[in-house]
Amino acid sequence: MLNKYTMYGELGVSEQVVAFVETAEAKISDAFKAIDDIAEYNQLKVLSALQSNKISDIHFNWNTGYGYDDIGRDAVENVYKTIFNTEDAIVRPIIVSGTHALTLALTGVLRPRDKMLTITGRPYDTLEKVIGLSPSNGLSLMDIGVEYDEIELMADGSFDLEAIQEKLSETDSYRMVYIQRSAGYSWRRGLTIQEIKNVIQLVKYSSPDTIIMVDNCYGEFLDYQEPTDVGADLMAGSLIKNPGGGLALSGGYVVGSSELIERVAARMTSPGIGKECGLTFGQTRTILQGLFMAPKVVSGALKGATLCASVYDCLGYDVNPKVGSVRSDIIQAIKFGAPDKVIAFCQGIQSASPVDAFVTPEPWDMPGYSSQVIMAAGAFVQGSSIELSADAPIREPYVAYFQGGLTYEHSKFGVIKSLDALYRKSLVQF
Repeated sequence: MLNKYTMYGELGVSEQVVAFVETAEAKISDAFKAIDDIAEYNQLKVLSALQSNKISDIHFNWNTGYGYDDIGRDAVENVYKTIFNTEDAIVRPIIVSGTHALTLALTGVLRPRDKMLTITGRPYDTLEKVIGLSPSNGLSLMDIGVEYDEIELMADGSFDLEAIQEKLSETDSYRMVYIQRSAGYSWRRGLTIQEIKNVIQLVKYSSPDTIIMVDNCYGEFLDYQEPTDVGADLMAGSLIKNPGGGLALSGGYVVGSSELIERVAARMTSPGIGKECGLTFGQTRTILQGLFMAPKVVSGALKGATLCASVYDCLGYDVNPKVGSVRSDIIQAIKFGAPDKVIAFCQGIQSASPVDAFVTPEPWDMPGYSSQVIMAAGAFVQGSSIELSADAPIREPYVAYFQGGLTYEHSKFGVIKSLDALYRKSLVQF
């Protein structure tokens, strides 16, 4: 009789591994209902934005040259500002990554002698050269006179409200307070919308003119609200993460107040041109269709991350977020404590991919990172982390980061293959 176990066998997975994963899956089935409820809400929110902006097939056409009067590009940006409840938006395929979107926002707003305070500890590795925390040949914000300060999160991953209030009261006003919603390569959970709301209220009370910027990468559609719904002035993310739904071929977004978006747009193109130019290169349809699919895709990835936590928690590994925790990004971290285990884990994820499954990833010196990194990314869109992927910096305590999966079933298969790779090398026992 044909069934899913027949296919698992044909794909070379051991029966013991499948049985172990499904036992762990049974323990978390109740958590999936809450994920489905949020996905349904966000699906309706996206649908409402598409309808209210009167999206038509004429918006799938595109211009050439300078891209003046590109109605498709303008429609996409109107949809984004509707969904994220902001005055304006930039959504462009010429933004090459989330880091690029964040850089545009930072360099568009901050000027010499401005002060920037990050309240979520050291930002993600790829921003170190942007800010000036590592050598950047005179190209960083700090090199042009922007002052930088940071406050670490508390041991439980929450904001240090006392330290933030003290910092805001002891010095001249900060031009920007910066929040990284996702954990990145830090051993912490993502920050919830309620936590972000509370800290924004504190900052605005203490320093009303300070701009609050949020790095929303990996966080879109995980809750009923987004950071801009609870007071963030500026927010940025990547289209090949959550909001692209696996269909956007490239790009990033920045949303916020009209004044701030005008400044960011001038940095993206040039002063005097701003948002008025810039081709979409025929990506309007895939950007909008991907956005329409995104709530469901994100829910599948979130279920996969929850399963990953359950499986490796059952094996005795430290996982973050913990099983049963409120999640605010799609990333699941597993602390393996040994380089051979994180490498095997990532190689297992690669072997579960629909593209380049035959490739064996190895650690390498990836640009923008301070240590070697191994990345499993057999995706239809290169580098897409809403698709099944995993990565790990090769440094203590040897943590692997799992994310994505365009469907829950594929994300589950990634978990199975990761465990199978460890099991076959006798690196885990159960």
